[in-house]
Amino acid sequence: MIDNTVGAKAAMAARFGKVAVLYGGTSAEREVSLNSGTQVLKALLAGGVDAVGIDAGPSLVADLTALAPDRVFIVLHGPGGEDGTLQGALEFLGLPYTGSGVLASALAMDKMRTKLLWKGLGLPTADFASLNASSDWAAVLADLGGVAMVKPSREGSSIGMARAASAAELESAWRVAAALGDEVIAEAWLAGAEYTVAILDGEALPPIKLETERGFYDYEAKYLRDDTRYLCPCGLPAEREEALKALALAAFDSLGCGGWGRVDVMLDDSGNFQLLEVNTVPGMTDHSLVPMAAKARGIDFETLVLRILDTAGAAAQVQVAPVMPAAASEGGQA
Repeated sequence: MIDNTVGAKAAMAARFGKVAVLYGGTSAEREVSLNSGTQVLKALLAGGVDAVGIDAGPSLVADLTALAPDRVFIVLHGPGGEDGTLQGALEFLGLPYTGSGVLASALAMDKMRTKLLWKGLGLPTADFASLNASSDWAAVLADLGGVAMVKPSREGSSIGMARAASAAELESAWRVAAALGDEVIAEAWLAGAEYTVAILDGEALPPIKLETERGFYDYEAKYLRDDTRYLCPCGLPAEREEALKALALAAFDSLGCGGWGRVDVMLDDSGNFQLLEVNTVPGMTDHSLVPMAAKARGIDFETLVLRILDTAGAAAQVQVAPVMPAAASEGGQA
């Protein structure tokens, strides 16, 4: 727990200086970001950090210039906050920030290019196809095994995602997803268990298994339902859990990510792990998974927030180091 004595708080204020917490923004994940940012700001203030919240809007650069913070804690989800644009602006302004750098943020936000990179490196990820108005819906579905998950390539929080089991459903799902961005992918349906692995300063935290009564772990299951189950310990045998953690770190490192984040993984029909995506600014709400994994590791929320803040400025130091752990590619049911 945080030491809340007067001396400890003064030390925190001196160590970190003035901190701007950026949240809100204009993406489809605004409400989640407002919730996350509020929790982070409360934790920083409780720990004695001189923190100021900024609802990121058109005047963000002017707001930051006027505030002149020493560090920036990014809690903006989705386009405009998690895709490298904000990171580039902060680097131009010379402000150290939490999370991944420009290139890693842009790559991780783009599901299609992330999967292309993983395929090239031999990291396991489900087959997929890029969709557009001229797609042969029946042929795409057949190539992907008859059932597909449709996703906007550059959105998060499962926004715009839908399952498609017919050509008509695939086209309809594409239209919904395309309204959120011009690039849409269809991914071969994965019917196995879903896991998520939080990364904190180079360490994979205990994996969490996700269970929902809905068809898949969608926006409602993530943020609105009370019957979604989060299992930590995740129930995998010890060697499989270590393989999952090693795979998550390899996926995270392959994009050049740093600081903190979260890697989502599912099992296919043969029990093999298949990478879904990397989140470089995960949620920090009361339903969020990174705080849950940190708690299982013995790290309370306030300490977690301070540890993330401590990594600010490290993004420029991250080196891309793709490593494919042999154990991560082995099959076997959980």
